Amino acid sequence: MNQAELNVLWWIREHLTNPFLDTVMPYISSLARHGEFWILVALILLCFKKTRKAGVAMGIAMAAGYLIGNMGMKNLFARTRPYDVTEVKLLVAKLHDFSFPSGHTLVSFEAATALTYYHRKWGVAAFVLAALIAYSRLYLFVHYPTDVLAGAVLGVGIGLGACWLTNRLWTRRIFYKAKE
Repeated sequence: MNQAELNVLWWIREHLTNPFLDTVMPYISSLARHGEFWILVALILLCFKKTRKAGVAMGIAMAAGYLIGNMGMKNLFARTRPYDVTEVKLLVAKLHDFSFPSGHTLVSFEAATALTYYHRKWGVAAFVLAALIAYSRLYLFVHYPTDVLAGAVLGVGIGLGACWLTNRLWTRRIFYKAKE
């Protein structure tokens, strides 16, 4: 499997790279480093009554994703990164954690799912950004395609689970007294 996935990464490297994307992709990827961008979005959403539910769901999703994906699955599978098994010039610094699943993709799809669940119009933009971040991980040669796919699928699942939990807690008025 690794060789087939490396072939995909090399195909991207040989056919889809250019100086503009070499400059832009590290920046796009950095939006999800440690989840700061998505955390900031969630915090902003928490400030307004109309968007508070989405902010809560995003926070729950990101916390769960960190525990499940970054703390659990990465250490359980301990998959080396593509640049560790083949010689390639990187556009970003080497990372010091494992590859599976992609944490950048995971947090992006969790956040986009929660935002879409409560605010469809904003969610479309969030999913476009999440997809760009996911692609950037392949472009930068720091994840295998299955790392990114797993991050996206897991992110959507955790995002939906967080929305379900948020709705349950909301109806029990755990977060605040709301008339809905």
